[in-house]
Amino acid sequence: MSITQVRAACPHDCPDTCALLVTVEDGVALDVRGDPEHPTTAGVLCTKVARYVERTYSPDRLLYPMRRVGKKGEGKFERISWDAALTEIAEKLTPIAARDPEAILPYSYCGTMGLVQGEAMSMRFFNKLGASLLDRTICATAGFTGYKYTVGASIGTDMEQFQDAKLIIIWGGNPIASNLHFWMRAQEAKRRGATLIAIDPYRSLTAEKCHQHIALLPGTDAALALGLMHVLIKEDLLDHDYIAQHTLGFAELKERAAEWTPEHTAVTCGISAQEVIDLARLYGSTALGGAPVAIRCNYGVQRARGGGMAVRNVSCLPALVGAWRHAAGGIQLSTSGSFPANRTALQRPDLLAGRTPRTINMTTIGDDLLKPASPEFGPQVEAVIVYNANPLAIAPDSAKVQQGFEREDLFTVVLEQFQTDSADYADILLPATTQLEHVDAHLAYGHLYMMANNAAIAPMGEAKPNSEIFRLLAARMGLTDPCFLESDDELAAQAFDKTHTRAIHFDWESLKQKGWQKLNMPDAPFAEGGFPTPSGKCEFYSATMAKDGLDPLPAYIAPYESVASNPVLAKRYPLAMISPPARNFLNSTFVNVQSLRATEGEPHLDIHPNDAAARGIEHGDMARIFNDRGSFVAKARVTEKARTGLVVGLSIWWKKLSKDGKNANEVTSQRLTDMGRAPTFYDTLVQVEKATPRPGHEKSLP
Repeated sequence: MSITQVRAACPHDCPDTCALLVTVEDGVALDVRGDPEHPTTAGVLCTKVARYVERTYSPDRLLYPMRRVGKKGEGKFERISWDAALTEIAEKLTPIAARDPEAILPYSYCGTMGLVQGEAMSMRFFNKLGASLLDRTICATAGFTGYKYTVGASIGTDMEQFQDAKLIIIWGGNPIASNLHFWMRAQEAKRRGATLIAIDPYRSLTAEKCHQHIALLPGTDAALALGLMHVLIKEDLLDHDYIAQHTLGFAELKERAAEWTPEHTAVTCGISAQEVIDLARLYGSTALGGAPVAIRCNYGVQRARGGGMAVRNVSCLPALVGAWRHAAGGIQLSTSGSFPANRTALQRPDLLAGRTPRTINMTTIGDDLLKPASPEFGPQVEAVIVYNANPLAIAPDSAKVQQGFEREDLFTVVLEQFQTDSADYADILLPATTQLEHVDAHLAYGHLYMMANNAAIAPMGEAKPNSEIFRLLAARMGLTDPCFLESDDELAAQAFDKTHTRAIHFDWESLKQKGWQKLNMPDAPFAEGGFPTPSGKCEFYSATMAKDGLDPLPAYIAPYESVASNPVLAKRYPLAMISPPARNFLNSTFVNVQSLRATEGEPHLDIHPNDAAARGIEHGDMARIFNDRGSFVAKARVTEKARTGLVVGLSIWWKKLSKDGKNANEVTSQRLTDMGRAPTFYDTLVQVEKATPRPGHEKSLP
């Protein structure tokens, strides 16, 4: 008997990027635990990743290459060899690549956050072919863009400092479900006397445990930030020295904020004027009293039409009160910009050899798969290679996405661990490894540690890492560049730029041994200014935004779909809908883990008692949620957690595991945000009615 412990890293789309310890006996993983020595993980894992052994050894794992034998979407396949699979793919892709490589489209996102198994060998492959580029917008680009215009890069407050803050504003997030280790720090701050305030349309688990919950209308966060600026300026709750030395455009900002009185803000946000005044006074006075004040801004803020501007406005607040002076002050949206990831070395854009392929937005995949060839669009998409993603479940306007993948003339390859909704539409299905079965290097977007993932067990069945699959495809298609011969360890050794000050100590071999290594970053990154903006200052006024055709000052951009901004549409669809993640799932990952799905129950919709009563809906009834784009069914939970006029469809279920074969993305839109070309998932009007099952159409959850 041989028992070993292997250092690994959680690969999932979560800011925590936990350090893992995998116990292995005779080649079998026995358990996965958090590394107690890692300063942010501290030995604690979320309920999802704690089930990683169950997920890896699931009897539902895809272990062999498969060829479709039924209709697209039926999920009927036959086992084939790797040789046959590679030959078939090469025979389909080679003539397309010779004729018009832009007709080939990769579709991937954050099924893994790894720098090796994500976009390394895969991008080398697509760049060499000259395939269409994918604009990976579906989560964070609106907020990233707004933050970058203001602060300069995704750099912010270190998670390890939050416990020392005296006021923490959790804006647009539910960290109990999606950022557990930050929440542990926030709880410690609370025990030390800090005040916690949640800003969220929905009274989430996190909001319930904060001292105050401000339930604003969806898509109005930018207005609330402007209202706070108004009060801070009017009542002189400002750090004038910090503003003078380290900001740009205060005079213009002051003029803009003057319009946003507490009363005007309150009407726009659906809250009281006193809530605006009290929050501004608490934020400003705490900061001016010399105590750290911190904002944890999450991506819920940016999933509406004006989402980029909303994040921009919120990110102006710390500079107004000098919150950046403290290590435990400032704001964190993401820490990813702190990492000198060497994506050029990993992805090799030079392989394009001067070509500039078109870019297709992953958010609009529903429309784009249905477009014919045209001078404006370019060639029709003839082949899609899906990896690290489940577009049939997660992309908006799902009915159109499905129509696109149903095209008989669309050749679809899916790399997967499980038979997802998207896998059902594959022509060729390739088995991919899990995190326990391959090597990877990771950055984080919630802390400052470079991470290593060692393979703990051999790949199950005939599963292969993404990197190896693209190596094999490159070889089968006659791509002979030496870059396709580099091993995963050779790729990982290039993951970070060791010439950069922050990663000067990076060494892959030593990182593998320890598992994690902190970046060389100051505790308070902007205490003395030094913002990575064109001016070197926090830019209240952004000339770059003006150049890009945007309002250079903080502003409010109303949602596409709300009672106030679109009253005609609201007459038919009077309820706003948001669809935040459930505690037991992560995007569409873990939905198929039986123990987690049993805990989550079934798709449900939270609705306020007033809205339920007006529709004759009682707690536990099946409800039909619909608009012009489509409909889905969920079990109604009548609760005051949802404010009046709001319904909340928690999480994105696999469609096949829902009673009606649909999920919340049936009603979401492909319209894009004000900046960053991102989706507007939380900018959705719907109507709700009591569902009446049609005879013969009842379906039990598996």
